[in-house]
Amino acid sequence: MTDLASEALDTNQSAASQLPTEHVSALLRGLPGWLLKKVDGVERIEKVYSFKDFSQALAFTNQVGALAEQEDHHPALLTEWGQVTVGWWSHSLGGLHRNDLIMAARTDQLA
Repeated sequence: MTDLASEALDTNQSAASQLPTEHVSALLRGLPGWLLKKVDGVERIEKVYSFKDFSQALAFTNQVGALAEQEDHHPALLTEWGQVTVGWWSHSLGGLHRNDLIMAARTDQLA
């Protein structure tokens, strides 16, 4: 399997399509801690990162935010005392694209 974090994002929106669940599941095997979830009928991947306090959680949130801005691809972020929940999916597709898994791998590199 390729290193997802080093892959370039596919910016061709006209050719974008959702990944089949079996492809997502196969890619998730290389992303420990990420879970496939369905929220309001839309598949997404989520992971909870743990920190020793709110300050560290907030710093991580800001790093993920900077990454998202750099790539113009934005996650759901929930920052709480000692943890951050990150959720990736492609809003325009109403589901998951390979870009979401690439961004998950890049998020792991920040932790």
